[in-house]
Amino acid sequence: MSAANGRIDRVLQPLQEFLRLEAAGGIVLMFGAVVGLLCANTPLSAIYDRLLDVPLAVQVGNLEIAKPLLLWINDGLMAVFFFLVGMELKREVLEGHLSSLRTAGLPAFAAAGGMLVPAAVYAVFNWGDAAAMKGWAIPTATDIAFALGILSLLGDRVPAPLKVLLLSVAIFDDLAAILVIAVFYTAELSLAALSLAAALVLALLALNRLGVTRTAAYLLVGVPLWVAVLKSGVHATLAGVVVAMFIPLRGQGDHSPLKHLEHALHPWVAFGVMPVFAFANAGVPVLDLSLDQLFHPIPLGIMGGLVVGKLVGFVGASWLATVLGVASLPAGVRWSHVVGTGLLSGVGFTMSLFIAGLAFEQGGGAAALGLERLGILIGSLLAGSAGYVLLSAALPKRPQA
Repeated sequence: MSAANGRIDRVLQPLQEFLRLEAAGGIVLMFGAVVGLLCANTPLSAIYDRLLDVPLAVQVGNLEIAKPLLLWINDGLMAVFFFLVGMELKREVLEGHLSSLRTAGLPAFAAAGGMLVPAAVYAVFNWGDAAAMKGWAIPTATDIAFALGILSLLGDRVPAPLKVLLLSVAIFDDLAAILVIAVFYTAELSLAALSLAAALVLALLALNRLGVTRTAAYLLVGVPLWVAVLKSGVHATLAGVVVAMFIPLRGQGDHSPLKHLEHALHPWVAFGVMPVFAFANAGVPVLDLSLDQLFHPIPLGIMGGLVVGKLVGFVGASWLATVLGVASLPAGVRWSHVVGTGLLSGVGFTMSLFIAGLAFEQGGGAAALGLERLGILIGSLLAGSAGYVLLSAALPKRPQA
């Protein structure tokens, strides 16, 4: 029995650590977003804009990467975030809560519904406008750090299976976001850069097959892979996911290279990468916005997708999974809890901002005015507030054992 308990503890420990860091990081993330919003709506706005436009360049021979600071954050730091997401996804699929169809069924259905319905809601508001329809994926995302940060405000009243459900749904959301970015938000392709990227992927595969467990070897290949993917026209952040897939889960003895690297990197992402991204992307000038802009189809579609679409899709698909017998509610979780969690999944924030940047980076008109960011901020605020209030009323007043 003790050996079995030991194996269970080894599986649960990374999850518990992840939940703790994500919840704490969510609080710091909120602070970064508030500071960015304040900077954009005070006399500091000129300094804020100039800071994000600071040009930074790296050149080696004829190879040059020159971008403003904002794009270094969005293309570079976010690649680190997706690298962490890739490692988390691999660990959960191989030995975590997504390793069996029974435990993965409910979050898989909930995530699918929580993406399809918000996209449909957005399309209803923006159908017929080709430029605006580029943003259909914006309300499909879930910001796990922000959502868990809100959930952490309820303390020990929240049953552990509910936290796991929200985390698992967010993992599926991130996986779907990776596929959406790769398929729908890829620019004109460079065959030469893609060929180099493919060769570097083969090098990662060779390292894995040869049993190399030193993570530094994978990272040394990962950096030029990021550059190749950046130059290829495919979004550079996808390089982080690719590298993560080849990091070995098991090494010598009980050592896990993947878990060790994930553990070491997670605090830097939770307390550094994501708050910096939030600070740089949440700066929406709202003081001069009119009601006409607020009720433009783009922000309305995003708000409707995050608040109503996420709730309906999340809860409806969860109910369908239980009716079909694919899954059942975890122990200690009631349908009122699922509804509250469905609302929290509507906190898109960082992932929605990231997708919005890809959708409208070459756009103009209404998108250039920041209306998509306004919809993300308001929609995430409404969804998070409603989810917190509902769960606060539905959860037991005494802490969960």
